[in-house]
Amino acid sequence: MHPTLALLAVVLGGYLLGSVSFAVLVSRLFGLADPRSYGSGNPGATNVLRSGSKVAALVTLIGDAGKGALAAWLVLRFGPAWGLDDDAAALTGLAAFVGHLYPLYHRFKGGKGVATFLGVVWVLSPWLGLGVCIVWLLVAVFFRYSSAASIASAVVAPFGHLFFAGFDVTFLALAAMAVLLLMRHRGNIAKLRAGTERKIGQKSAAAAPASARRGSH
Repeated sequence: MHPTLALLAVVLGGYLLGSVSFAVLVSRLFGLADPRSYGSGNPGATNVLRSGSKVAALVTLIGDAGKGALAAWLVLRFGPAWGLDDDAAALTGLAAFVGHLYPLYHRFKGGKGVATFLGVVWVLSPWLGLGVCIVWLLVAVFFRYSSAASIASAVVAPFGHLFFAGFDVTFLALAAMAVLLLMRHRGNIAKLRAGTERKIGQKSAAAAPASARRGSH
């Protein structure tokens, strides 16, 4: 296969993989309400946590991070045989990230992409991924705001890569993901300024189990 066609194929595959919403799938599996129906309305691990199920939130986190990591890893592992390099892996990771934000299977209404972003970064550069995750954890632990931790991680990732590896396609892919992530958090930024942002673990009154909601009708 020609490298250009191979690149198009893996980018499309990355987008389709990223379009899988683990928040929605896991919530159905655990009998929880659709995460798009309560809290922030965001189909992500943080909002699933507001349902009260830490296990469901953890599975969602692993799934969303895993799909981004898998998309990039597959290209790193098998791409050289098709003439694909690290830059192709970064673009495929970006496609998976875009798939999470605008999923084909859910009318292009997806999550904010934090876990998928972290998964991609971790595979592209383990040390940078570790650093970004540490930044996320430190901000989350001290301030208890997932959005603030996500914003900090988004800023650190591309500039960290630029500092250690220089300007390349991977930097552009990371920068694009960071810009998209910040755009998805515009509402959170406004709430942080107003002091109305929900903290990590804060439940939403509407986050009832799906079975309970059906029984209330």
